[in-house]
Amino acid sequence: MRTLFALWAAPMAIFWGWFFLSLNDMNFGYVMLSRQLHDFVFQLYGQMLGIDPAIIPGMVARTCIFDFFLLMGLWAFRRRRNIAEWIRQRRQGAVSEGGLGQATEADPTLPAE
Repeated sequence: MRTLFALWAAPMAIFWGWFFLSLNDMNFGYVMLSRQLHDFVFQLYGQMLGIDPAIIPGMVARTCIFDFFLLMGLWAFRRRRNIAEWIRQRRQGAVSEGGLGQATEADPTLPAE
């Protein structure tokens, strides 16, 4: 699972890093990070897809969010027994009488006193 998360997160970090750096024209002398290349890339993608280039970043963001929830669902499915056991322990582990009394006592004292 770690490898799958890494293989998903690395391209996302690279893409969104490039996107925000080139969007704000923080190119550090690299043409790849320039605003001109940013506009050219999205104009090219817009022409290939036949859509307005301005909506492409939103579409990519929605896809990234969908992929995130898909990966989390896969992770939860693989850990379903552990998650079910954790929920079962939380439901059975109601607050004990001693713990309830300590939590609601009228005049708590500080440890330093």
